[in-house]
Amino acid sequence: MKIGVQLPEVERRVGWPEYRAMAEAAEAGGLDSLWVGDHLLYDLPDGSVRGPWECWTLLAALAAVTESVTLAPLVASTSFHAPAMLAKKAVTVDEISNGRLMVGLGAGWNEREYSAFGFAFDHRVSRFEEAFTIIRTLLREGRADFSGQHYDVSDCVLDPPARPDLPLMIGSSGPRMLAITIPHVDAWNIWYDDYDNDPSKLAKKIAVVDDAARTAGRHTEAITKTAALLVNLEGEPTRRDSRNPIVGAESMAAALESMQSAGIDHVQLVLDPITITSVELAALTATR
Repeated sequence: MKIGVQLPEVERRVGWPEYRAMAEAAEAGGLDSLWVGDHLLYDLPDGSVRGPWECWTLLAALAAVTESVTLAPLVASTSFHAPAMLAKKAVTVDEISNGRLMVGLGAGWNEREYSAFGFAFDHRVSRFEEAFTIIRTLLREGRADFSGQHYDVSDCVLDPPARPDLPLMIGSSGPRMLAITIPHVDAWNIWYDDYDNDPSKLAKKIAVVDDAARTAGRHTEAITKTAALLVNLEGEPTRRDSRNPIVGAESMAAALESMQSAGIDHVQLVLDPITITSVELAALTATR
């Protein structure tokens, strides 16, 4: 089982030097991947508003300063970019990383950031389905013609092209989203809130994905199963949604064993708080 870490989003203000140091600590510690949220702003419980750095720009910078870790958005909202431009961004980051990108995609959920930045929030799944069709066609075939209700591309050519094995991941467990994506994606992700951060509940969630794969005529093993895990290793929690965390290194190690037994292939550790020290401790615990 592979293990990575999600880098900070809006837990606190983090500048590029600290992001780079965390990425280097994760890679040096033997972790397999770095994940970056794709959001624009949040309303915090204290009434303040805070936003993270832009996802694809940050991934490009991380690609340039790392050598071995997989890089991915967790997950990229297809609503924040014209679909063909999202595909273009993905192949550019993949080139900078020398083939280490995984393209995680989702429909988004936080209406506040949509209205603030001027993106449409209605018909999110329908918009996603059209965007996903354009993105996967460009990444897999290099050319797309598409005319839909929400998006149109005319003889769009993705050049330079994507590498043939650039993986696609879906970040949703809804039946409609699974029906749209499972015939085409390489990986599936579940956020920790969606299984109560309880590894014992993962088997039922995976069974739903496996059923969708069989319905699509695919082998269940063809879909890499990934899951986020909220962990508190040291210090006071800072996440606004820090509920039911796994507390302590020993509990984290036990949770990882349970996730592997359940059928999870890749874990994204969501550390709270996240510091260079907690990244180093997580890497030490995960690789021992």
